[in-house]
Amino acid sequence: MKQYLDLVKHILDNGEKKEDRTGTGTVSVFGYQTKYDLRQGFPILTTKKILFEAVVRELLWFLKGSTNINDGLKQYTPIWNAWAKEDGELGPIYGYQWRKWEKFIYDAQSKNYRKEHVDQIQIAINTIKKNPDSRRIIVSAWNVADIDRMALPPCHAFFQFYVVNGRLDCQLYQRSADVALGVPFNIASYALLLTMMANECNLTPGIFVHTLGDAHIYLNHVDGVRQQLTRAPKTLPQLKIAKKPFFDITFEDIELINYQHEAFIKFPIAV
Repeated sequence: MKQYLDLVKHILDNGEKKEDRTGTGTVSVFGYQTKYDLRQGFPILTTKKILFEAVVRELLWFLKGSTNINDGLKQYTPIWNAWAKEDGELGPIYGYQWRKWEKFIYDAQSKNYRKEHVDQIQIAINTIKKNPDSRRIIVSAWNVADIDRMALPPCHAFFQFYVVNGRLDCQLYQRSADVALGVPFNIASYALLLTMMANECNLTPGIFVHTLGDAHIYLNHVDGVRQQLTRAPKTLPQLKIAKKPFFDITFEDIELINYQHEAFIKFPIAV
């Protein structure tokens, strides 16, 4: 994961001080890209411990189209607790947009509109299988009409799949990137999603391209990332997923093998 450490060093060396929504303050750069080849191992940080269980739980929660932390997430990880309402609701965030994007159809007979839902993940799977050369295999969480209804607007806004020579690649555009705390989680999550999609479509998981907009390190995270830069990366682990239909995959079907890592570094979350 030298690519990630290079990103951290680039921000520390070249970033500019910038205020932010949380009032914490950041050092930030705008526009950066890293690439992770999953054929060389699963891209999870080894210079600090990443809670892979939380990565898996959150992704499977997204893929259900869930918007409430009480729907199989809260008991496993507090990752969304800070933004949830008292009843656990977050509004139409990632999973809802991925699986239930709202679409209104005009019915000429009743002269009214009826609401339907678009399952972007299923459409992406179908397109990869039936039209792999398509340049339109895109899933978006950035639904302008729903932003004000969301507890937190999508940071990882949209992603695109690319099929070539029996390999499936994925590029993510992330508008806002908390490099110390969020980005390592995002890398692992989208690498897992890419692997699941590749398995479903009988392709080899290939390259995850991570394109960042505002890539920032919060000022109260600087000491922690400097500590991380003193650590040498270890050999990447391998990911094993049961050969099951995409939407039937459960937590127990996903295994990270030989994950060796340095000690956990605690970073406070900026809300």
